[in-house]
Amino acid sequence: MLSAAHDILKKQSSENNTATASASLTVDFQSGNSSNSSRYDCNPVSTAAVLLADILPTLVIKLLAPFFIHKMPYGIRVLFCAVMAATSFLLVSFSSAVLMSILGVIFASVSSGLGELSFLSLTVFFSRDVLGGWGSGTGGAGVAGAFLYSGLTQVGVSPQITLLIMLVVPFAMLISYFFLLDSPPSLPQWRSRETEYAAVGSEDSEQLIDGSEAEEKSTTEERTTGPLTFTEKWHVIRGLLKFVFPLGLVYFAEYFINQGLMELLYFPNSSLSHAEQYRWYQTLYQVGVLVSRSSLCCVKIRKVWTLSLLQVVNAVLLLFAVKYQFLPSAWLVFVIILYEGLLGGAAYVNTFYFISKETEDRQREFAMAAASVGDSLGIALAGLAAFPVHRYFCSL
Repeated sequence: MLSAAHDILKKQSSENNTATASASLTVDFQSGNSSNSSRYDCNPVSTAAVLLADILPTLVIKLLAPFFIHKMPYGIRVLFCAVMAATSFLLVSFSSAVLMSILGVIFASVSSGLGELSFLSLTVFFSRDVLGGWGSGTGGAGVAGAFLYSGLTQVGVSPQITLLIMLVVPFAMLISYFFLLDSPPSLPQWRSRETEYAAVGSEDSEQLIDGSEAEEKSTTEERTTGPLTFTEKWHVIRGLLKFVFPLGLVYFAEYFINQGLMELLYFPNSSLSHAEQYRWYQTLYQVGVLVSRSSLCCVKIRKVWTLSLLQVVNAVLLLFAVKYQFLPSAWLVFVIILYEGLLGGAAYVNTFYFISKETEDRQREFAMAAASVGDSLGIALAGLAAFPVHRYFCSL
């Protein structure tokens, strides 16, 4: 959906200008070329508008859902996510106004936020190695979506038809989850959890005890298998801050680049149009994410904050590149964007790997769900920061 952001705004701008016959921006939607008084060839509305519509519902879900989502069976969650995703594609493809397009993006956001939170929680029912598969799968999904959109529109398929083709995605998700996934017996597929965030997969062995030891063990088991209290949840959240802050900073920097600066990194002398350059920026970013999210089996990075600092350097570099326009061609930007994706993907998969490794069995399901707010918070702040940046550069 974010790959389509530039085209969504171009399409609505083109239609509005045609209707009023008084526009200052002439748009060729299929070619993606436009011209206006700004040297940056700006859309009237920043692509950050699409980003905020895409991330704010996700952020709200991730902030609130960990405290009650255990009451909704996983099967129902997946069905709901698929319906919302299909609805989003239909709304955006048939939209006739910016607000309708944004509403479609909001539906996609709800599907994405609930889906990510649920599937991260679901990993605790399997071995820890499944996180590597989750990282590769989410990275691959980003590449597939961005590449298909860029590729189909590049060969002349309209964005509307391309989005309708994407309807295969929610159906594929349902088939893979309900028919291909080998669910463990402990997974509450169609029933709510009787005890929230109970221990999953504990390897503690039972030992013979007697007398006072038996009484002490009984009390301990009540603490380690019963529902998490609010105090315990708050304790878990405080322990997650060392993971959430670096992850949020990484995502702030990279989405400030993606939705605040990418659109402004335009090279008019390139063989690619403005829209085509933007699509391939997004695609190469997703390629970098896929590679690094699949690297968990080869390398593990405990100090995620180093990735955060490198991503901030990336953002500062590209901000100055937009301001002073010292980069010679889009091809150099392609390399930088690929590197940006590598940093972001590595930060994501290593954060959740070490949360899973360092969290107690009983707290793990809640911790995985609660920590997912880190990336969404960073993305939301990046969207807010992108608006004044976009306005400033477009006024030049």
